Amino acid sequence: MKYSFFIGRYQPLHEGHIKLIRTVLDEGKSVLIGFRNTGVDKSNPYSINERMGMFRKEFTDEVADGQMIFIALPDIESVCYGRKVGYGIRQIDLDDETESISGTKIRGKQYRKLGYYYVRRTP
Repeated sequence: MKYSFFIGRYQPLHEGHIKLIRTVLDEGKSVLIGFRNTGVDKSNPYSINERMGMFRKEFTDEVADGQMIFIALPDIESVCYGRKVGYGIRQIDLDDETESISGTKIRGKQYRKLGYYYVRRTP
């Protein structure tokens, strides 16, 4: 079986991720989700197991029937490929509203609900 491969942090899984992945699932394709092992910190508050749980909850049927599988990855810096590797690189463009969804903003709202203030520092 072949899979379409999605690599991400998913900190947290949000509507943008869901729409992007459903685009491929709705084409009848299988999906491999690669979770970057970023560790847990302010920018990455969820463990790999917690993020996999988010996917299992959202994509219950797809996981149960094997249309979606998971893999943990090291915290990769880049994806590189050579000529004629046997697979395509595909960009999926979504509507502007979905494209503007930000995991950073979602995490900020979550922190504020908990009474924490997150200040993003620039180098």
